[in-house]
Amino acid sequence: MITEQITLYTIILSASLVVGGLFIGFVVEKIVLRRLRKIAEKTEWEADDLLVRAPRGLTTLIFGFVGIYAAVSVFPFEESVDGLIRKVLMVVLILLGTLLFSRIAAGLVRMYASKGEVLPTTSIFVNIARGVVLVLGFMIILQALGVSIMPILTALGVGGLAVALALQGTLSNLFAGIQIIATRKIKTGDYIMLESGEKGFVEDITWRNTTIREYPNNLIVIPNSKVAGSIFTNYNMPDSEVSLYVYCGVAYDSDLKKVESVTLDEAKKILADLDGGVADFEPVFRYRDFTDSSIDFVAILRAKEYGAQFEMKHEFIKRLKKRFDKEGIEIPFPVRTVHMKREEAVV
Repeated sequence: MITEQITLYTIILSASLVVGGLFIGFVVEKIVLRRLRKIAEKTEWEADDLLVRAPRGLTTLIFGFVGIYAAVSVFPFEESVDGLIRKVLMVVLILLGTLLFSRIAAGLVRMYASKGEVLPTTSIFVNIARGVVLVLGFMIILQALGVSIMPILTALGVGGLAVALALQGTLSNLFAGIQIIATRKIKTGDYIMLESGEKGFVEDITWRNTTIREYPNNLIVIPNSKVAGSIFTNYNMPDSEVSLYVYCGVAYDSDLKKVESVTLDEAKKILADLDGGVADFEPVFRYRDFTDSSIDFVAILRAKEYGAQFEMKHEFIKRLKKRFDKEGIEIPFPVRTVHMKREEAVV
């Protein structure tokens, strides 16, 4: 295994290269990168933060294996053993580099997705970017080992049909997820309701499932193919504003013009006072019907988003009831008059 006699100088030099590589990696990890992170936090460019964070946990390993690789170069191994060790170290270094670049690729996709300009904020594209880099790294490792990748690609092409048939459901969900994202009919953060009754905020769209968070904070996990093939309502499209309908009724002897004026006045105040209200929206008042005990009407307000309508309705009902009491406007109880017919007793 060793071609020459090992000298003390060779041992010291090899050990120094290994320890030196680990030491440099430790210094870069704990001091250099930490200072660079502080500098990057002060800049407006987001990519520098990503580039500084990506090597975390890998820096010491990379420099350590570089030191080992250098130590092998000066240590007198036999040619066959030396070549084997070099290949193993080369594979490890390529693997570490692949992990580093997969972090960078996933981080860049996530960064641009967060801006909402190029890609939607979903993990499916992050996973695809990470997978592409890992596959390329695997191919580079095969090339470094002297393995031709052309037969592998040919075999994958031939076996692709069998894999597609075996993973038909998985691939269906994958392409359905891409379709959902590409059409931009659903985005993360949107409040949607499916025809089957599930409703909530879209948390994420992965390669297999769409995750929806209900108001009670429960998560609903739905296969992408079901979402893509379902009729759904997106309460954030074409914009996030929603109309709020509040139904009420007043007594028959009420001044209907006054009822309308008071209701619209309270509606305008509630829109201006609450953060979730659209302040420049002009409330709408319409009488609806003559019922058994009241004249019914509807007041239409506007909320900035689906979730804001609940607090608005709560506050509006309280204020409207208080204002009606002050103005002497009656909201009647349901009343029904029953006429009893008394039959004479038969003698």
